[in-house]
Amino acid sequence: MLVKWIRCGVVDRAGFERGQRKWAGLLGEPGFRGQGGGWSRGQPGVAHLFAFWESRSYYNAFMSGVHDRLASAQTATYENLGVKLFERRLDVKVGFRGQFSDSDLLRVAHCKVRPDRVEHFALMQEKVWNPAMAGSPGMLRGVFAEGPEADFLVLSMWDTTTERGKYRDGSVVRLSERAELEADVLSVAGDVVDVVQAWTV
Repeated sequence: MLVKWIRCGVVDRAGFERGQRKWAGLLGEPGFRGQGGGWSRGQPGVAHLFAFWESRSYYNAFMSGVHDRLASAQTATYENLGVKLFERRLDVKVGFRGQFSDSDLLRVAHCKVRPDRVEHFALMQEKVWNPAMAGSPGMLRGVFAEGPEADFLVLSMWDTTTERGKYRDGSVVRLSERAELEADVLSVAGDVVDVVQAWTV
C-alpha cells in the first residue's frame, strides 16, 4: 500500500475547505483506498492530508489522469505544499485501512533514521512501539511506512484526545529509552491533527 502525506500552509481557509470537498471525486478511482485529514493542533493554518492507494502504479495513473482537475478547486488557497510518499511496512495494531470516519485525532511522526540503524529502528517499531500503542485505550489503528533515504512515517488514529494523552504522558519517555530511539534517528518531527470529517473520502 502506498501512503501519501500532504502538508499545506493554508492562506484561504474557507476556500480550501470548499475545495477539499471536491476530492470526493476520488471515489471509484482504481486502486484508491481512502483519504482524510484535518487541521494541525500545534501549527495554525496548517492542514495535513493522508491518502492511501493499493499500489504505486494505480497512484501514478491517477496523477497522470484526473488529479489536476480535482486539485484545481483549491488553486491559490494554500502555499508551501509538501508531498511525501511512503510504502507500508507494518500495520500498527492490525488490519489497517484508510478509514477516518471513527477517528477524532491523528498523530503523525516523521522520522529521519540513520542509514545503518534502519533495520533496528523497524524492529523496535514492531517489538516495542506497536504493542504499546495497540494496547492503549482509544488507539484505533495505524501504519508504519518507509520512504526513500531512510525516511519513515508513523501515522496513528485515535478515537478521543483524552486517551491519546494518557498514552503520551505515561509511556513515550520510557518507550524511547527501551527502543534506543536516540541512537536510531537523526530527527523526529511530529504533529497532532484534529480530523475534519467533511474531508473524508
